[in-house]
Amino acid sequence: MRLVLVGPPGAGKGTQAEIIAERLGIPKISTGDIFRANVSGGTPLGLKAKEYMDAGDLVPDEVTNDMVADRLAQDDARDGFLLDGYPRNTEQAKVLDGILKAAGTVLDTALELVASDDEVVRRLSGRRVSKSTGKVYHLEFDPPADPDSDDLFQRTDDQPETIKNRLKVYAEQTAPLVGYYEAQGKLVRIDAIGEVAEVTERALGAIGAAE
Repeated sequence: MRLVLVGPPGAGKGTQAEIIAERLGIPKISTGDIFRANVSGGTPLGLKAKEYMDAGDLVPDEVTNDMVADRLAQDDARDGFLLDGYPRNTEQAKVLDGILKAAGTVLDTALELVASDDEVVRRLSGRRVSKSTGKVYHLEFDPPADPDSDDLFQRTDDQPETIKNRLKVYAEQTAPLVGYYEAQGKLVRIDAIGEVAEVTERALGAIGAAE
């Protein structure tokens, strides 16, 4: 099965991607993983990406697209995969369609994890990190022993105004993917609210892969 996972920041994509991919027996492929593998491996694409990253610039779509094409050509992805973090826009989605067409296959499903902006802000703004251990807590879901401890801090990315800006960027750049895949009849919406296991079963049930 060939899947793409989309959804706003804080919808639980990273967690669900790991679990769903494991349950389906396919590799979970994220752009972060691809970048790290290419850069640490010193591949030609990695060296090219590193030039942009060292300069503080965004890695161009064409480099990212080439990295994804290279990763999807590897043996473990030939019979299926779950993409997390790619495509990020409709142009990348069109490139992905082309990559798969050239390989004689197509994308099966785009899974959209649906969560309201208010829920995303609640989830992310409640996170606190321990300075001494690096452990991540949540004031509501996984509270620390002392919520007022000086050892705890809130990352900039988890501050409400930053979250709202991330949601705005998502709505402008990535959300149009929903319409793109809906027009292809490949979009499946999943309610991302609830326990992790509940969301997983909803997703697997929706794509006909529940046990």
